[in-house]
Amino acid sequence: MGAAEAERALRDRDHLSLEEREENERRQSLLLSRSLIVARMKASRDPRYRAQLKVALDSLDEQLREIRND
Repeated sequence: MGAAEAERALRDRDHLSLEEREENERRQSLLLSRSLIVARMKASRDPRYRAQLKVALDSLDEQLREIRND
């Protein structure tokens, strides 16, 4: 991201409503959690642990779909 894009993102962020900012923060948090779970799945060799991570991943994906559909 270039300096101009970063500045534009900051400016746009200032114009968002409180609800929009909270939704963006929630989405970013879900995406971060998703990334961590995917990384753990790649590193795990235990099928039971991988199954637990898959359930968590499915839940995060559903929450992300719900955010997009609102």
